[in-house]
Amino acid sequence: MKEIIKILYTSVFLFLIALTLEAKAKILSLGNSDAKVTVKVFSSLTCPHCAKFHENIFSRLKSEYIDAGKVTFEHHSFPLDLAALNAEKLIRCSSSVEKNFDLLAKLYEKQKDWAIGSDINVINKLLIKIGLENNFEESAMNKCITDDKIQEIILNERIDAQKKYKISSTPTIYINDKKYEGGPKYKSLKKQIDKLL
Repeated sequence: MKEIIKILYTSVFLFLIALTLEAKAKILSLGNSDAKVTVKVFSSLTCPHCAKFHENIFSRLKSEYIDAGKVTFEHHSFPLDLAALNAEKLIRCSSSVEKNFDLLAKLYEKQKDWAIGSDINVINKLLIKIGLENNFEESAMNKCITDDKIQEIILNERIDAQKKYKISSTPTIYINDKKYEGGPKYKSLKKQIDKLL
């Protein structure tokens, strides 16, 4: 009997580790995983301020720090509505990190084109159109949008972020797990990063 209980405990423990690793693997991450600095951005794909951050700050951060191996960048999904949730699902349709980040950039760039109205079917068609323009397969995207498992992972990430980081607005930025309080300007973000290098 003791042996059976031990096997059950071991099985549950391994299952929980697998779930944690799966959830962690789904976080969109770019850069050197051994970098001294990790920048986490909690954002919603329908948030205009998040789009501005990505367009104005992320590209500079990427060229100066991420590509140089000095910073690991993590995009943490924090969808504020169903449109943002479905857009986030599409970003997870490919196993290629570069391809997913390219789609993320396009979705932010074209946010005003797709994040409109309240008809989710229309929004989904607009999202898929952008995905097709970025060489994603239509059948794969349709599957991703209706995938309950992907949805559960994203929503669990949002719940975990709310509990651990007390997210009250998007984008919220953490640098090495410390909330960044500076303004949405590259110079102040750069200053915080340089202090840690």
